Amino acid sequence: MSVLYRRILLKLSGEALLGSQEYGIDPAALRTFATDVKEAYDLGVEIGIVFGGGNIFRGVQAAAAGIDQVSGDQMGMLATVINCIAFQNALEELGVPTRLQTAIRMEQIAEAFIRRRAIRHLEKRRVVLFGAGTGNPFFTTDTAAILRAVEIEAQAVLKGTRVDGVYDKDPEIHTDAVRFDEISYTEAHRRGLRVMDLTAITMAQENNIPILVFNMNERGNLKRLLMGENVATIVRS
Repeated sequence: MSVLYRRILLKLSGEALLGSQEYGIDPAALRTFATDVKEAYDLGVEIGIVFGGGNIFRGVQAAAAGIDQVSGDQMGMLATVINCIAFQNALEELGVPTRLQTAIRMEQIAEAFIRRRAIRHLEKRRVVLFGAGTGNPFFTTDTAAILRAVEIEAQAVLKGTRVDGVYDKDPEIHTDAVRFDEISYTEAHRRGLRVMDLTAITMAQENNIPILVFNMNERGNLKRLLMGENVATIVRS
């Protein structure tokens, strides 16, 4: 069965795991996303995953509460690990072998991130979850996703969002928003479109890694994307 990409990095926001809840992790959302990933895995695709941690903690929340940004970002990194552990459990319940690697050493919970080991896991048909962002404050999980994609030699970064691609303005507010099938990194930045932060976009452009933005909340979209259906906006040179 032919697929667009054989090795991908899937970027999911922490908010994706909220489901119908105001905070935390919704077990139903967890199972739904895990089922989508299993479908992609069953196509023979090698999958790395980076989660955000916004459903549990955000550095901006910490700043508002008087916590310095470094401490807040470190707390956010730990939140991403919680999401990874939950998703790892959901995948393994579906029979998908996994490994969790973190940018911060925590041996009792996960492996330390080692590039060659991560690639070997992928080659052995294990889904690899990357937690704790880059391990450094001031960098977003979008940047962590592009960085890991470069390191594992992924062919594309697939960013799951609440909408089916990139629009010229927010489609949840403006009914006349226009969707792009394809847009360049430079044009996306020039228009101020919030595909990813500037550091992430620049790194993707420099390493020629396409970013595909799609609606992860629609069941089966990940498989459709990989099979070549037009369910995403592709950002590339």
